[in-house]
Amino acid sequence: MSKVKPKVLSLFSGAGGLDLGFRNAGFEIKTSNEIDNDTFETYEYNFPKTHHIGKSIIKLSAEDLEKYYDGIIGGPPCQSWSAAGQQKGINDPRGKLFFEYVRILDLIRPKFFLAENVSGMLHKKHSESIINITQKFADVGYQVEYKLLDAVDYHVPQNRKRVFIIGIRNDIKKIFSFPPLGLFKPNKTLKDALKDLPKPLPALEKNKTNFDHHKIESNQIQNNEYMIGSFSTIFMSRNRVRKWDEPSFTIQAGGRHAPVHPSAPKMKKIETDKFKFCEKNLNKYRRLSVRECARIQTFPDDFIFFYEQVAKAYKMIGNAVPVKLAEAIASEIKKQLF
Repeated sequence: MSKVKPKVLSLFSGAGGLDLGFRNAGFEIKTSNEIDNDTFETYEYNFPKTHHIGKSIIKLSAEDLEKYYDGIIGGPPCQSWSAAGQQKGINDPRGKLFFEYVRILDLIRPKFFLAENVSGMLHKKHSESIINITQKFADVGYQVEYKLLDAVDYHVPQNRKRVFIIGIRNDIKKIFSFPPLGLFKPNKTLKDALKDLPKPLPALEKNKTNFDHHKIESNQIQNNEYMIGSFSTIFMSRNRVRKWDEPSFTIQAGGRHAPVHPSAPKMKKIETDKFKFCEKNLNKYRRLSVRECARIQTFPDDFIFFYEQVAKAYKMIGNAVPVKLAEAIASEIKKQLF
């Protein structure tokens, strides 16, 4: 790998899944920006050399940033495009954060940018918005390509469809090509991700953590605990169990929606939008643990998550870009541009 480390500005950094993928591919995450203070300690522990700015992108100015970056990466909040949300898209204030991304892009004018979001933004009801968004990127001088990717095709043991928008500055005269799928076969499974993990702990009362994350023991897997509590009617509307030889369902940003461990029997459909557990012993149907979800998102075990409420850990992990997917795209950008 080249010794050149292109410098990157990370926006909407979250816990740092996208950033870790880029760092693994040989980029330097010079500056990061995030408003969610629940992620700050996690990010700053795992990216100690990065200057982390904890304020809204709306308030971000040239004075906060360095004079030069090779690239900008980040995934603006996805709720406005999500199938689980109201799908207001650009009409939602969160959807308008895309335009803040464009503002920073125009301010810095790096060689490339990457923006990631949920597959819902390609829904036909948002077709005009997608044209508008890509045109805004083009207007500030970038050749734009976008594609719907499934993380399972990139050595991630999970079906997770996301849209990646990548642009290269016009004067460079290159069009980005997404990495060919053939490089990442065979697909990874839940067995690949979880087979060597020890049995996790149930969360403490009120779903408090078992761990003092500031006292990290080298012989202990951190964050290996799972949320306790009942299952909602929404959860019970689908089968939530995939077996060892399958990839996981999408890891979502909430412990109440975490899939069930693959050792459980698959749930049985009893009517439209209603499933049931096939065993009377409900202990067989525990949720995936925080660390199991992190493994499925391809975070390494030495990437530590800091929290007091277990729910906040699931949120950080579920909002992240899978590390291996990010690394695959970052490696392709590095090869094509640097």
